[in-house]
Formats: sequence, structure tokens, C-alpha cells
Amino acid sequence: QVQLVESGGGLVQAGGSLRLSCAASGRRVSTYALGWFRHAPGEEREFVGGISSRGSTTYRDSVKGRFTISRDNSKDMVYLQMDRLKPEDTAVYYCVADMNSISTAPALIDYWGQGTQVTVSS
Repeated sequence: QVQLVESGGGLVQAGGSLRLSCAASGRRVSTYALGWFRHAPGEEREFVGGISSRGSTTYRDSVKGRFTISRDNSKDMVYLQMDRLKPEDTAVYYCVADMNSISTAPALIDYWGQGTQVTVSS
């Protein structure tokens, strides 16, 4: 079992930045792939990005060049640095973990955090 707790959400103006943090706990967290999904009102839950246990990253196209995922295995933490934010980035952001890679399909993800709200005003 892995428990995930997000923090760092809030309200920011378009063009601004936010950094989300996720504290992971459980056995062998460093061996899990970690990542982020988001869920906007009226939309499907969607993949944002993932980072493997070795540090390889993947992102959805709309956030490439603006968002950066990193992890600190010594602290069992994963981060999502979001720059040049847009109103369409407004959503609840979820930290996720998986024993394998982070799938883009929400149904295939093993563990979810409770989510943190990010609101980008225009």
C-alpha cells in the first residue's frame, strides 16, 4: 500500500507559477513510478505527467515545456512545477503511484491522493 498526500494548490493569475508537492508513504516507495493527473469540471480525468523510479519523465503535450516533474527518493516526495499557467490548467490535481509505469488511463493507476485544487484566473 502507498499513501499519497498533495499540497501546494491555490489561486494564481495566468502566466504565474505554482509548485505542487506530494508526500508518499509505504513500502519501497522509491521503486514506484509516480505522477500527476488532473480533473477539471465537466471533463474526464486526464494524465499530466509521470516520472519513473529512475527519473525518466513523460508529459501530456499541452504541458510540455511548462510543467516539470521531479522526485526526491530520499524524502519519498514528488513535485510538479507548473510555470506559465493558463486558465485551462484549472483543475483538481492528483498525485498517483503505480508499481509499473504511469499509464495515461486513470483506471490502470494503483494509488491516488486526495487531490489539491489549482485555479488559474485570466
